[in-house]
Amino acid sequence: MKLTIYYDGQFYIGLIENISENKYKAYRYVFGNEPKDHEVLDFVNKNLFDFIKNDKHGGIPIKQDKVKKINPKRLQRKVAKELKKPSISTKAEEALKAEFEIRKKEKSVTSKRLKEERKEYIRNIKVQKSKNKHKGR
Repeated sequence: MKLTIYYDGQFYIGLIENISENKYKAYRYVFGNEPKDHEVLDFVNKNLFDFIKNDKHGGIPIKQDKVKKINPKRLQRKVAKELKKPSISTKAEEALKAEFEIRKKEKSVTSKRLKEERKEYIRNIKVQKSKNKHKGR
């Protein structure tokens, strides 16, 4: 599990990347304005596990390669290189986009239904007004 906190121009966002059961899952948590160290620590200690446990989406399946023993110096160089590059990985972006698309579809279905109900309501009001006019009220 990996937590990366970055600034997106407006808010500080925590990106949680988790690999479990051969599936890659990414979660996005908005901290708001610049979080203090103790706020991040409280989130990690108290809320992080519940945040991940309440997940509805399956994640992206991954195939795991055999883990090869790596030279410690090479590992150190790799870590330094990773710290220099931007924080969001492409897999995390894909997972977040997939989750966003699912939510977008759910939202569009409900918004279409609400629009149709509103149109029907307005139509009923117009019909009622015309009936009242016809009756001379």
